[in-house]
Amino acid sequence: MTTKLIERSNSKLWLAAIKPPMYSVAVIPISLGTAIAFAKNQTINSSIFAIFLMSAILIIAWLNLSNDVFDSETGIDKNKAHSVVNLTGNKALVFWVANLFLAVGVTGICAISWWQKDPTVILLVVLCCALGYTYQGPPFRLGYQGLGEIICFFTFGPLALAAAYYSQTQTWSAANFAASAIVGITTSIILFCSHFHQVDDDFAAGKKSPIVRLGTKKSALLLQWLCGSVYALTVLFVVLQIFPIWTLLIFGSVLFAIDLCRHVTDYHDQPAKVSNSKFIAVTLHFTSGLLLALGFVL
Repeated sequence: MTTKLIERSNSKLWLAAIKPPMYSVAVIPISLGTAIAFAKNQTINSSIFAIFLMSAILIIAWLNLSNDVFDSETGIDKNKAHSVVNLTGNKALVFWVANLFLAVGVTGICAISWWQKDPTVILLVVLCCALGYTYQGPPFRLGYQGLGEIICFFTFGPLALAAAYYSQTQTWSAANFAASAIVGITTSIILFCSHFHQVDDDFAAGKKSPIVRLGTKKSALLLQWLCGSVYALTVLFVVLQIFPIWTLLIFGSVLFAIDLCRHVTDYHDQPAKVSNSKFIAVTLHFTSGLLLALGFVL
């Protein structure tokens, strides 16, 4: 009985370490950029989409694993039971597995650029990777200066959607750029919410996250404005005829936004209760992005 409990506990820790829901930050930008390309041309290259999607997932795996390695060096994850480095006890192995994922992912993107005889997509993805590295990687560690959310916005918003759209059309789009702002905000919200339950650890490690800088109460109020901006921008872009009216389907995700804001407002200063807010944020990111993509397809 004890062995089964230990195995169940370990499996939960590994599941938390792998972070399956977080891979939506790869799926949504690629899917939405491709959907907008379909809205323009009424066709997509399914092979390019599949390769891009798998490559993006591998690159996110690199980002998650390498961040665990870099965090282990600063001591910020010493109390994090579901850190991959803490679970394996082998930082070097985790580091090289992460780099393998990166190499395979970038190879897929290189293949797309080679087929198209155009380096634009690989240049955009390399820029994404470089920004992702500066988040936790030495000597930059910009996440420790409270710049993580800004990095997330540009990496998973304008850059990721531009790459996805360009891979299908080899052109640029105002609608795609506008949509990228919305995805950038919802992605940043995920990272923003992940700090509420670890304020003490962040502060002790010298990490000046927005939550550390503002305090949990002001941060909970800021979250409401961030969530509201997603829907306000969508309405604005529809009014300006940048988005088709079907993109108002995004309001189908508003209940998740309300749930997230209420949850964080009620428990912003209670780490044990607010810790799951990032998963509500992931649900908001996924559903809003999916509904926005559906609006373009329709």
